[in-house]
Amino acid sequence: MRFLRQSLVGVFLAAATLALVLYAAQIIGSAIQIRMSDEKRPPQAREREFVVNVVRATPETLNPVLQAFGQVQSRRTLELRTPVGGRVLMLSDHFEEGGVVVTGDKLVQIDPADVQAALDRVQSDLLDAKAEVRDAQRALLLASDELVAAEDQAKLRRHAFDRQVDLKERGVGTAAQVEVAELAAASARQAVLSRRLSVATAEARIDQAATRLARAEIAIEGAERDLKETELTAAFDGTLSEVSLVEGHLVSANEKLALLVDPDALEVAFRISTAQYARILDASGDLVPAPVTVLLDVTGADLLAHGRISRDGAATGQGLSGRLIFARLDSAPGFKPGDFVTVMVEEPPLINVVRLSASALDANGTVLVVDEENRLETLPVELMRRQGDDVLVRGVGLAGRDVVQGRTPLLGAGIRVRVLQDTEENKPAEPEMLDLSDERRAKLVAFVDGNTRMPAEAKARVLSQLQEDKVSAKLVERIESRIGG
Repeated sequence: MRFLRQSLVGVFLAAATLALVLYAAQIIGSAIQIRMSDEKRPPQAREREFVVNVVRATPETLNPVLQAFGQVQSRRTLELRTPVGGRVLMLSDHFEEGGVVVTGDKLVQIDPADVQAALDRVQSDLLDAKAEVRDAQRALLLASDELVAAEDQAKLRRHAFDRQVDLKERGVGTAAQVEVAELAAASARQAVLSRRLSVATAEARIDQAATRLARAEIAIEGAERDLKETELTAAFDGTLSEVSLVEGHLVSANEKLALLVDPDALEVAFRISTAQYARILDASGDLVPAPVTVLLDVTGADLLAHGRISRDGAATGQGLSGRLIFARLDSAPGFKPGDFVTVMVEEPPLINVVRLSASALDANGTVLVVDEENRLETLPVELMRRQGDDVLVRGVGLAGRDVVQGRTPLLGAGIRVRVLQDTEENKPAEPEMLDLSDERRAKLVAFVDGNTRMPAEAKARVLSQLQEDKVSAKLVERIESRIGG
């Protein structure tokens, strides 16, 4: 009985399995027939729409700003050198690095002993030269008197000769007496010539004495000048730099002692490209005295100075390119010669230009604008200037159009877009003033106090701002960026 029961169960399970297999085969066959009998319909494509930020193109007249980097220098710098050598006896209390001096201040005193001795020697030479002049004048006077006496005697001898000739012609005198008188006259003439030679010698002696006197006077002037130059004074109001001198130091002639710099006569020298140089020339080719703004970054408290372009370099310089420009600063408190600064030059105005983000312009000189159907189209423009992250462009039909600010490879002509107007109202307002905790405030104050490179005026201004209840967010951000906050 047991075997029969198990056999029936097995037959039942086999029949159920077969029935399920047949049912599944029927379902699959029906599905295949339905699939094969269905018509092929193309899928419905949906146009993709991109979201873009646009800005309304508004033509205006703008003054482009040319940005460059330069170095502050003084137009009035004097090298302090001593024309004479010797030991330093005295130094001014202000003769130090950064010392402030005024016109006429006595800065350095060199030992004048050797120069004074030289002056005494040339003074004695001057006395000898004057004595020689007096002796030469007396000798000339005596020689002149001797010449007059010789000429008088020669006249007498000539008269005696003439008388003997006359006596001989009358038969009273003899030929011997005539010859004696003639020889005496000739001797007298020879004496006159000798006295003339003595006078010429005395005159030459006077000339030599005058030359010696002039040389002695020149030597006196040089010695007196050397004596004055042992004392070094300030030629103008200024600040001392590159000082390397101590009291008692032995200096040589023409040795450089320091630099005297006028801090009120500052200018900035910066180099620009030739194309940028051409933009600041007028119609006659002369340099335009364009306004200049100089910026020095000193830990959150920027130092600003204003001025105008004064001149350009005479030559390009070996191994250099572009043009070297000099701008004279009107007032530059806190600036020092040698500061590396940012220079912003205001160029002549451009008319009918549009300011756009630099990402709106592609390499082909075109921008994307939105038409009435919210589709993009390409518009060619002319690039006038680049201003940091912005560009100044000009183009036909650009005025009043909505220009795409940030272009991506997905955007092109004909693509449908959804516009987000880039206006000031849509931008999130940034906090301008911050409330600082005591710990944060103390950290900022300690950093500013420990900054030795910041000028005293700028440091006092920053510390006063940090002590207020609300502090500028920009100031806090710039200070913390330098301390890793």
